[in-house]
Amino acid sequence: MKRVLVVDDERKMRRVLQMLLEQMGLESTPAESGEEALACFQQEKFDLVLTDLRMPGMGGMEWFTRLRALDAEVPVIVLTAYGTVAMAVEAMKHGAFDFILKPFDVDAVEVVIRNALELTRYRTENRYLRERYDPPVAFESLVGTSPAMQRIFELVQRLAPTKSAVLITGETGTGKELVARAIHNRSPREGKLFVPLNCAAIPAELLESELFGHTRGAFTGAHTARIGKFEIADGGTLFLDEIGDMPYPLQAKLLRVLQEGIVEPVGSNRRVPVDVRVVSSTNGDLAAGMQAGTFREDLFYRLNVFHIEVPPLRERREDVRPLFESCLRRFASELGKSELRLAPDACAVLEAYDWPGNVRELQNLVERAVVLSTAAEIDGRFLGSLLPAIAAAPPDEPVLDEGGLDGAVSQLERKLILRALADSDDNKAEAARRLGVSERTLWYKLKKYRL
Repeated sequence: MKRVLVVDDERKMRRVLQMLLEQMGLESTPAESGEEALACFQQEKFDLVLTDLRMPGMGGMEWFTRLRALDAEVPVIVLTAYGTVAMAVEAMKHGAFDFILKPFDVDAVEVVIRNALELTRYRTENRYLRERYDPPVAFESLVGTSPAMQRIFELVQRLAPTKSAVLITGETGTGKELVARAIHNRSPREGKLFVPLNCAAIPAELLESELFGHTRGAFTGAHTARIGKFEIADGGTLFLDEIGDMPYPLQAKLLRVLQEGIVEPVGSNRRVPVDVRVVSSTNGDLAAGMQAGTFREDLFYRLNVFHIEVPPLRERREDVRPLFESCLRRFASELGKSELRLAPDACAVLEAYDWPGNVRELQNLVERAVVLSTAAEIDGRFLGSLLPAIAAAPPDEPVLDEGGLDGAVSQLERKLILRALADSDDNKAEAARRLGVSERTLWYKLKKYRL
């Protein structure tokens, strides 16, 4: 149950607020002075603070300043009379979540409280996700030795300190969100929230509310007010995933927010200034969308100040092994199998696969392999059993693409070499014998195909 600290020198006001919190299913602790509030806060953890500013003894601003020294993140809602609005505004400048004028409307207080608790929940989830999915390795979870990934690393380093918008493109599962997180984590906004929002996963009629928030009764089903992702991300980074799927009418509203830095919740005339860096991504073709009239050209140029293309895993096969081993260390540690290792022959199997699901598919494979493995090593035969697509794709059916006949022949040759290496447990002499070539020829081919 969420816990709220109620600070007010008037006993009647404390009681009214406690009754309201009880009706909302929240637990509360009263304090009649700043000194008592600090003592409570040092002994217990609270999810929210409701405080008056004009109190005898330690003044509200003094207690608020000392509170921030103890906890810089807990949301604080200031209760103030009309004559102390200037003081409340000053508290807002120092990090207060919102202020409420006395005498107050109960429904309005409930809305502000729920919004503040939602912010607390989001911060907690964000912190958990960062600890869970951003382990302390180079560039967070970005792993890769290929020239393409090295270029991305360089771009991230150069773009992170700026406020510029970044558009990240690439196939599904290539790690576009990881790139966005790396930009955020190396920026001056690193101490603020990174807020992801998948524009394709939310119904069109609700996406506006998710972005900008809404008031109570703004539409059918809006039983309570809610703050939007822009307000939640204030001071931090908002990651708009699959931006190409955003409804066309909503694109104009997004463009206006990006231009003005002001959000208007659905059903409200309230104008909320926000300082948000927007990083967006898509697996589609926004240029084609502009030609088809489904994506605004002006929004495209606003989002595409800088562009990062994340290549699919099949185009950077040298990254497959380090990615697999990085994921293996993480999953093996979590499941108490820290000694589990990747056998030498497994690499050939991994590189023979085209990874249509990219890095996400690889991560899923690693998790399955760790859970199901009963040996000390994950070998090629075991991996092959988890990748039926390898067996289902006969080596005598190469794809004829832009490379023409020569490209198809090279593709087939490469697959045959990888299969021979896998079948011979990475024994080069045995692989050469199976292929009917000399070891010298095999070594030449390995160098040619960077195997």
